[in-house]
Amino acid sequence: MLPEIFSLTNRVALITGASRGIGFAIAEIFGAAGARVALVAKDETRLRDAAERLRAENFEVMECACDVAVEAQVNDVVSRVMEKFGRVDILVNNAGILQAGRITDFSARDWENMLAVNLNSAFYFCRALAPMMMEQKYGRIINVSSVSAFTGGVSGSVQYAASKGGMISMTKALARDLTPYNITVNAIAPGQIETDMGALSDEARKRVLAMIPLGRLGTPQDIAYCALFLASDAASYITGATLDVNGGILKR
Repeated sequence: MLPEIFSLTNRVALITGASRGIGFAIAEIFGAAGARVALVAKDETRLRDAAERLRAENFEVMECACDVAVEAQVNDVVSRVMEKFGRVDILVNNAGILQAGRITDFSARDWENMLAVNLNSAFYFCRALAPMMMEQKYGRIINVSSVSAFTGGVSGSVQYAASKGGMISMTKALARDLTPYNITVNAIAPGQIETDMGALSDEARKRVLAMIPLGRLGTPQDIAYCALFLASDAASYITGATLDVNGGILKR
């Protein structure tokens, strides 16, 4: 009985930033749990490779190349997924970019681009899918934020921290609006995760490891298992929450 509560059989999940790192790990674990998965990412080559890897594991997937910062492309992806799968039960807003540095290192365009990819995209997907989830009286929305939303950042920038803080606030407001329709909305706030996007120099790695009580960087799978929990019936009474997955860097 216990494993059954984590099953995603007959569920459809749409995951952004799914071609590598955290997004791919979530897609793989959701597939293993029985979900049909729509992979969304900008890089067509990486996206195709990710889909082929998951199909090799006998998971049912579709790939959708998309610039998530462009609303028209987001709406097109949602239409394509609905045409193929007929519904979306789980939305994971994971797509994001990272820039490290001080405010004096960046332009206004850098600020706008960061918000467009990290925050606007989540709004676009939520707005596109909310009416369908409200009609079916079921949905799970999971926003991948960052410990930077609370600390100001370990290796990121002011615009990165601001974009991830915005995701936390959006999560709370959406939970208020959508929970009456049996749609839960939660966030995950990873710490320093071992991915291509968060790659560190040897010196920076030593400095960051010294800050982590558990003594290691996180893995994409650490985040993916939390996403599986939030997507499953085991978390049906949790909404508007943020799960901290940071090895102890931040204790709230």
